[in-house]
Amino acid sequence: MEKLQPLIDRLGYVFRDQKLLATALTHSSYANEGGRSALHNERLEFLGDSVLGLIAADYLYRRDKSPEGELTKLRAAVVCEKALCAYAAELELGDHLMLGKGEKRSGGAARPSILADAFEAVLAAVYLDGGMEAAQKFLHPFIEKEAANQQNTKFQDYKTILQEIIQQNPGERLEYLLTGETGPDHNKRFLVEVHLHSNVIGTGAGRSKKEAEQQAAREALKLMGY
Repeated sequence: MEKLQPLIDRLGYVFRDQKLLATALTHSSYANEGGRSALHNERLEFLGDSVLGLIAADYLYRRDKSPEGELTKLRAAVVCEKALCAYAAELELGDHLMLGKGEKRSGGAARPSILADAFEAVLAAVYLDGGMEAAQKFLHPFIEKEAANQQNTKFQDYKTILQEIIQQNPGERLEYLLTGETGPDHNKRFLVEVHLHSNVIGTGAGRSKKEAEQQAAREALKLMGY
């Protein structure tokens, strides 16, 4: 397991049963090659998929006050193959996967589906070895980062969409005005209004002026029926 020490360091979790981690990193192509009967990660991946869904749903429910429809979309974004592949890449899982010779030659260590499955298997291994709390501690940083990325992208769209709608009418102009600040320096909240000419069409609040502007644009879009 000495070769896995860099990975263990990145995982931030020390396994009591290190065979679980070895199994999580073993692809079926390796286990079945040349008459081997080694355990592989498909059963762990099956379990990890459910653990992933539960932890993601619990995390988003507790930290995001969005309605059910938006939470569903956000959960899908943080557990999709693309996201899981990114999590696996951050851990450099591909460098530690046990692959059959053919799978290795064909670039299996970089294949998104294999990396995503391996991440789910590692999550399951952490869960089996250390319980739900350990699995949550391992997974939360990935979900938090990806959820923030998704929300930032969504926020940027509010201003863009509103601007595109307004530009359909020549001569009309949007203006964002800072109307107030609340809270101490380390936890400020900014209040912003978005004006169309002299009319307030949306208000928003956020931890930064940019976030407050996006929330104001979001409210304006809702009032306009978008």
